[in-house]
Amino acid sequence: MTSRKSLANAIRVLNMDAVQKANSGHPGAPMGMADIAEVLWRDYMSHNPLNPNWADRDRFILSNGHGSMLLYSLLHLTGYDLPIEELKNFRQLYSRTPGHPEYGHTSGVETTTGPLGQGIANAVGLAIAERMLAAQFNRPGYDIVNHYTYVFLGDGCMMEGISHEVCSLAGTIMKLGKLIAFYDDNGISIDGDVQGWFNDDTASRFEAYGWHVVRNVDGHDSNDVKVAIDKARAVTDRPSLLICKTVIACGAPTKAGTHGAHGAPLGDKEIAATRKALGWHEPPFVIPSEIYQAWDAKEAGNKKESTWNKKFLTYEKAFPKLGSEFKRRMNGELPAHWQVEAQKVIEQLQAHPSKIASRQASRNVLEVFCPLLPELVGGSADLARSTLTMWSQATSIADDYAGNYIHYGVREFGMTAIGNGIAQHGGFLPYTSTFLMFVEYARNAVRMAALMKSRHIMVYTHDSIGVGEDGPTHQPVEQLASLRMTPNMSNWRSCDQVETAVAWKKAIENRNGPTALILSRQNLAQQDRTAQQLADIARGGYVLKDCAGQPELILIATGSEVELAVEAYQQLRNEDRKVRVVSLPSTDVFDAQDGAYRESVLPKEVTARIAIEAGITDYWYKYVGLKGKIIGMTTFGASAPAEELFKFFGFTVENVLRIARLLLK
Repeated sequence: MTSRKSLANAIRVLNMDAVQKANSGHPGAPMGMADIAEVLWRDYMSHNPLNPNWADRDRFILSNGHGSMLLYSLLHLTGYDLPIEELKNFRQLYSRTPGHPEYGHTSGVETTTGPLGQGIANAVGLAIAERMLAAQFNRPGYDIVNHYTYVFLGDGCMMEGISHEVCSLAGTIMKLGKLIAFYDDNGISIDGDVQGWFNDDTASRFEAYGWHVVRNVDGHDSNDVKVAIDKARAVTDRPSLLICKTVIACGAPTKAGTHGAHGAPLGDKEIAATRKALGWHEPPFVIPSEIYQAWDAKEAGNKKESTWNKKFLTYEKAFPKLGSEFKRRMNGELPAHWQVEAQKVIEQLQAHPSKIASRQASRNVLEVFCPLLPELVGGSADLARSTLTMWSQATSIADDYAGNYIHYGVREFGMTAIGNGIAQHGGFLPYTSTFLMFVEYARNAVRMAALMKSRHIMVYTHDSIGVGEDGPTHQPVEQLASLRMTPNMSNWRSCDQVETAVAWKKAIENRNGPTALILSRQNLAQQDRTAQQLADIARGGYVLKDCAGQPELILIATGSEVELAVEAYQQLRNEDRKVRVVSLPSTDVFDAQDGAYRESVLPKEVTARIAIEAGITDYWYKYVGLKGKIIGMTTFGASAPAEELFKFFGFTVENVLRIARLLLK
């Protein structure tokens, strides 16, 4: 019979061989956590390598993502579509084994983990989604949603501030009994022994968060690990942290327990010595057949899924509407009536003008869209009263897990990363919210959402110097440009309630990445539109006001500045000038249109252009060219009433007219 040690050693040799061949990577943590991984994946994990997307599979997250070869080894050994050739090509171009695990790139990877701490944050989101989905769909005798979220994390994850944000929420408020975290307490980071910069009482910290903590688990004793996991699974009213004492690069004769094994290959000499110490006699990348057989989870996984499928069939017969809805949501499909109903909302708003802030318009849209889409789950970083994201029928999951709203507290970074986890789970379309200025706190999680192409809507209000008296600390200037330059990120800055509704509709339908909705604090006048203009909003940019024939001048604006452009247009038309106003609420959507449409909106021959936006100017040169002008921000804002600030920084009709007349000369 194959011993547990030899099964764990298969992980160790694959890790050190792949890192050595790549001459790059982190062999230490995977070698240290190999024994824990062997117990978890062979004795507890419920998954099917033949169908990595099985709805009720356990989720496994490697938060210390630099140890990616640990996950790749597990996927390979258990039978996922990750052949040995891919392990040989670790960290190479076009391989399915990148330096850090990437969602959508490798079969079996649940979320992208690179920046430390975000994996545990995503895991909290995954566990929240499991519990919410169970509350919404399970019925007595039919627990069709019943799976665990397991996460490995290391010292770096514990040191990052995001772990404090999400773990306090997971324990004291969410009480996520099916979230089990394994802390690789090896005491080593890149700089050496962490005692010099990290000697917190981690166990007491997590107990204070409301977690169940199992201390002093011997991470190299399989029985000890099993006992700890059993204890964790027995506690159902709070998440569990298993503090596993391990030796980094366990098995390596001279580098075990040292920072030399953290971020560099062991070297041929040390690898040879390690093979000898482990009693491993096979050449690199060769695993004995009996070890493959012991690891292979395809048959067992397929059987587990088949059992679940039978249960779900009886569930569908007993609850046909719920069964159909569950499949729709897990497939990420929108309801059949969505398009018609959403378009009705947009047309009704155009027919009934209202001068309101776009954040209020967003709230009004949610009142109609949320009942149509039960998968929408909202949340705010302690600003629901300002971002207006909690609609009238919203229910906090702190009161009822079948609800649809999360109070995240002042945790912008944690909120966004948790939202990513909810999105990755499936069955939900999360939207999170804060002030646009505070995207700075969440920026790395926003980037990870874009990298994963997560279906995650981010609502950012108080979008400019219009914040006013709160001053430059709260007035976003460069944030929108930064979001626009992020790959896979869609952004909408709407000028009235109609554009806001279109922005929400496009965000909900976007399957290619996250969407940021940029909304105003101040009231915005509604613009008149023809039916064609109403339809063209969805193209990201369109002609809002025009003249007969080719224009002499084009005014381009977004958000609150569209109203300013329209006022200037009216005066210039009175002077018999040929002027066009282009509203450009979503530059990325506009840029994706065909060349003919873009040329019809912004003809190349018209070089006299003015872009108007209360944000950083540099972004707009791509639209106005060298001969155009930009009315925007080149400095931070100031503390004063909004109307005074707009005047001070040149966002006035008089300034637009002055620059327009100079260009028209």
